[in-house]
Amino acid sequence: MMSQATYARLSTMMFLQFFVWGAWFVTLGTYLAGLGFSGADIGLAYLTNNIGAILAPLFVGMVADRFFASERITGVMHLFGAGVLYHVTTLDTPGPIITWLLIYNSAYMSTLALANSISFAQMTNPDTQFPRVRVWGTVGWIAAGLTISFVLAGSGGGNVEATNLPMTMAAVGSALLGLYCFSLPHTPPAGRGQPVSVGNLVGLDALALMKDRAFALFAASSLLICIPLAFYYSFANLYLNEIGMTEVAGKMTLGQMSEAGFMLLMPFFFRRLGVKWMLLVGMLAWVARYVFFAWGSLDLVGLLYLGILLHGVCYDFFFVTGQIYVDGKARPEIRASAQGLISLLTYGAGMAIGTYVAGQVVDLFVAADGHDWRSIWLIPAVFAGVVSLLFAVAFRDDSVATGAKQ
Repeated sequence: MMSQATYARLSTMMFLQFFVWGAWFVTLGTYLAGLGFSGADIGLAYLTNNIGAILAPLFVGMVADRFFASERITGVMHLFGAGVLYHVTTLDTPGPIITWLLIYNSAYMSTLALANSISFAQMTNPDTQFPRVRVWGTVGWIAAGLTISFVLAGSGGGNVEATNLPMTMAAVGSALLGLYCFSLPHTPPAGRGQPVSVGNLVGLDALALMKDRAFALFAASSLLICIPLAFYYSFANLYLNEIGMTEVAGKMTLGQMSEAGFMLLMPFFFRRLGVKWMLLVGMLAWVARYVFFAWGSLDLVGLLYLGILLHGVCYDFFFVTGQIYVDGKARPEIRASAQGLISLLTYGAGMAIGTYVAGQVVDLFVAADGHDWRSIWLIPAVFAGVVSLLFAVAFRDDSVATGAKQ
């Protein structure tokens, strides 16, 4: 049984882990636009996060998980990251900023897996204990957005989201987290002495699942749907700031609040809808979100809030349901590889393509007063709609028990 003291220590770690990410990631596009970056440059800056997600399993599996205690390497990585983020705040041109963000994200994205490893090592019943710890990460992301909008905004003057203050706050948070990690329970390297291959780490061992038509269609749909998804992560904050919304970072945390709420409702919906309809509802929620953004405005601000609040459905119904589906399809000995493969296809390849494409699209619709956002948002809406339609028509899988007919 995990003690309350251990629960508190792990929850604090998760809070700070996602506080740091939320502090710089949400407002990055607005900050870089203020420096004069093009849409393509902003897309490349966000692309560094996706590249970090691709490199992270290699570093964790081949280095961190074999030679170093997890809490120590995590602490070092966050202290290093704090220095890199602070250095980025002193730069103002695309090349150096994108290069240093790539270095930072290669380190930070590795700490996500390490934080999970530290947590799981202390748990006797991860199925019920881990969600109680992980939810504090969502709370940390929310806290970062609220701090930007209601604390930093009071001291920065003007639109604080277009300044380097959020990234400076992230650097300070990373330094605090780095020091805190050395106080976490000792977690020796889990993979010391075990054989490992690059193919195993990125999920290539699970490619045999592609012989299953349903799984192959799910994998292809997952990659394709992540292309339009990247538009939101890269440009929603810039969009809302550009049309005149205030305290945007704080208001966007409504999406994380929605995510936490729908996470609690997942079992209820899963029993009634099953895998196919959960995934499809998640995909269609992205279509609805972009349509709301396309026609939303300060005069129709309700549409903007609906687009933000749909985050819970967009994320939980698609990504969480997808993880459950993969767990049910894969044999126990390749489940980790299967999850790695889907992560590579979604957070890696799909999001990487999406962030690049989003930057190019935003540059195509530059207007005298900023951007033609309606045209921009309709492109991912149509793309997500086509992927959803193809998935609805073609996907069928009765092999996984879901409590509902597929």
